[in-house]
Amino acid sequence: MRFDLDKVFGVDQQAMLVRSKRAELLANNLANADTPNFLARDIDFKQVLSQAQAQDNASQLMTTEPGHISSGTPIGDINADIMYRIPLQPSIDGNTVDTQIEKANFAQNAIQYQASVQFLGSKIKSLITALKGE
Repeated sequence: MRFDLDKVFGVDQQAMLVRSKRAELLANNLANADTPNFLARDIDFKQVLSQAQAQDNASQLMTTEPGHISSGTPIGDINADIMYRIPLQPSIDGNTVDTQIEKANFAQNAIQYQASVQFLGSKIKSLITALKGE
């Protein structure tokens, strides 16, 4: 019987990678809030996640032996279309970072990342319970 961990973990594994990438962008925006001419950047989570799922499904290699390990998307290999944020009120120095919006987006992303971690944790606990036969 073949057991595929990618199917067990589902979308949560990829969601964590995309949320991690988004957290880096949002943190970079906050770090450059006072940098002249810095343009705030972000990614569209839904679009990037659907691309990651499509890429993961399309990149499966054929195996010739049952013991071969299938290839999946490497960790951290997320092709994200990084977009520039349109400012509500542009600053005089050309910086488009609105710290309140960035902090709110960062906090929301962190909460959603934590939810993905908890979903994956519960799936792993279920697997361990099943393997132990409890």
